[in-house]
Amino acid sequence: MARAMEVIGDRWTILVLREAYYGVTRFDEFEYYVGVAPNILSNRLKKLVDAGIMKRMPLQEHSGRYDYVLTEKGRDFFPAYLALKKWGDDWLAEPEGPQVVFRDRKAGRAITYPKLLNASGKPLRLEDVEVIAGSGAVPFNRRRFGAAGEAVEAARPSRRERK
Repeated sequence: MARAMEVIGDRWTILVLREAYYGVTRFDEFEYYVGVAPNILSNRLKKLVDAGIMKRMPLQEHSGRYDYVLTEKGRDFFPAYLALKKWGDDWLAEPEGPQVVFRDRKAGRAITYPKLLNASGKPLRLEDVEVIAGSGAVPFNRRRFGAAGEAVEAARPSRRERK
């Protein structure tokens, strides 16, 4: 999560991605729709390009100008963006509803967000989830989370150790 937040975890970057998902590709359009200063926008676009989330495509009609287009990696973030948008729409939207909705281009119906389900097919709750170290876990997280069935408490520092 920390690595993902390093790349996309600030307000301006997520708003640039929002506009890319809306179809914006030009620097001046990003600047206008996001309402961001050019130096900040330039920094965020560079960061997204460097991370392989967007790529710069030279414009044939304007030498020295570029379109910024989503790569497969950037397009693959769309479901995560939708999850964040849904949370915002559910908890933070005005009483009238969300500002923007997505609908299926062919069917013309609103996109429905799938519910996350536990192994029994019931809606997933935080209480249903166990956190364990993954195959790429660093030693700290292996100690902290252990493997399936190991006690997590043993890896936690005591209050005395935290001070």
